[in-house]
Amino acid sequence: MRYVVAVAETNNFTRAAERCLVVQSALSHQIARLERELGARLFDRTSRRVRLTPAGEAFLPAARQALEAAERAQAEVAAAVGEIRGRLAVGAIPTVTAIDLPAALKRFHLRHREVRITLRSGASEELVERVRQGTLDAAFLGLPLGVRPQGVRGRELARGDLVAMVAPDHPLAGEEHVDLSRLADEPFVDFPAGTAGRIQSDAAFAAAGVHREVAFEITAPDFMARLIRQGLGVGMLPAAFVSEFPYLTAIRLRDAPSRAEHLIWSRFRPAPAAAAFLSALGISTAELSRPPGTDG
Repeated sequence: MRYVVAVAETNNFTRAAERCLVVQSALSHQIARLERELGARLFDRTSRRVRLTPAGEAFLPAARQALEAAERAQAEVAAAVGEIRGRLAVGAIPTVTAIDLPAALKRFHLRHREVRITLRSGASEELVERVRQGTLDAAFLGLPLGVRPQGVRGRELARGDLVAMVAPDHPLAGEEHVDLSRLADEPFVDFPAGTAGRIQSDAAFAAAGVHREVAFEITAPDFMARLIRQGLGVGMLPAAFVSEFPYLTAIRLRDAPSRAEHLIWSRFRPAPAAAAFLSALGISTAELSRPPGTDG
């Protein structure tokens, strides 16, 4: 199963063998043996490419679940004798500010060196779905006020306003406060439409009764900042995040959009590594077992 997953993820038998630390002939032999047992080919092989067959597509999710279950069983046994090991998969929006996540991960790594840590950056709605599916153990989100992530457990960490970000030579750079109506005629750099990072800004402009044009839809804040620095548009970012871009000018908004940051985790009992990580962040045993959708 590990060999099948490796080939599916690399689309290459040689790279899969390198990842699994075996010679290619052994990997190919074991996959061929599995295919005979299953009575179906899992891969179409040509001289140029390797791709899953329909049978392989059906087999892959179950194989991943079986491997995760085996790894979870090993981690549970280790935890029973006082050792935390296994995998910790964390997700985070790029603009998380409620916690110094790199520092938190470093502290956890120094304390639990047998745990393999992975981190995925993405939009809040994507991270919620990955936690629901179990591919992430925990995630840090940014959501409009009043919006609660569904199908997961969690805690609200912090709230804060957004500020306008402009180039230092922008005509509004000398202003201390502005209304959203002052920005309505500016081209905007913002997150893609429909994402949580965008919804809060769109809602604020709608509430102010003004329309704006989003000329640049960007997912990475640093790329967003580079466009703003060139004078191509105005952006809005959390006030607690603006120190990341000292070369831009922040302007407070009288009718600012607001967001809440959340920490979420699975509605099912967390694996030992995830439970240890959440405990290090101050999440109590009672919170770990609280019904989904009831942020504290």
